[in-house]
Amino acid sequence: METELKLAVLIDGDNIPAAYVKEMMEEIAKYGNPTIKRIYGDWTKPTLTTWKTILLENAITPIQQYGYTTGKNATDSAMIIDAMDILYSEKVNGFCLVSSDSDFTRLATRLREAGMKVFGIGEKKTPQPFIVACDKFIYIEILKNQSGEVESDTTKGGKTARKNEVDKVTPSVIKLISSTISDLADEEGWAYLGDVGNLLQKKQPNFDSRNYGFQKLTPLIKSINKFEIEQRENLKGRFKLIYVRIKE
Repeated sequence: METELKLAVLIDGDNIPAAYVKEMMEEIAKYGNPTIKRIYGDWTKPTLTTWKTILLENAITPIQQYGYTTGKNATDSAMIIDAMDILYSEKVNGFCLVSSDSDFTRLATRLREAGMKVFGIGEKKTPQPFIVACDKFIYIEILKNQSGEVESDTTKGGKTARKNEVDKVTPSVIKLISSTISDLADEEGWAYLGDVGNLLQKKQPNFDSRNYGFQKLTPLIKSINKFEIEQRENLKGRFKLIYVRIKE
């Protein structure tokens, strides 16, 4: 049985809305046990007062970091220093960096070089370099959408608002899926869907079926109409194995 990851969750409080924390912590729990949970920011600022109750409810430790110089983000430096201290303490084997700031790109790269599993969580505005530096990157907006909640500025009702935030399945997405299936296919063109999902994640860390309005990869594949899906008996378990291939 695979050992559960022990995760250090480090949150850039200046860069992530407090409204997302509940869904975010539930998502992190899917990947491992968050044994260290810290959030960084200047807690003397009125803009961070909304965090107080949320931190208590989720047992997240606030780390005070004053902004010593105007225009410089001292929070980033404190978070990076703590991450390296945690790395060398050998108390965890994975990190979750919560920010939309590209300043953490080098940190994510360094942690992965040290053999750590690195998850990133941030808004869709997150720069691509930080996204690809992580093993997996999750857009925080989709976590809010799946909980059934919407942003306060919606004007046409919940369903419409959520639909507008879902990305379209573009030709480039279809090409990515097709090439991944081809990479793994047997002589008859079939590829095990679990392997396809894993390779998609390696190729594009922010690939997530939920970005396109689907909770799982299988319904996303079915919706495209360019692929065939086949269920096969699993001799080692009660759940059937799902295979996919490109339609001829």
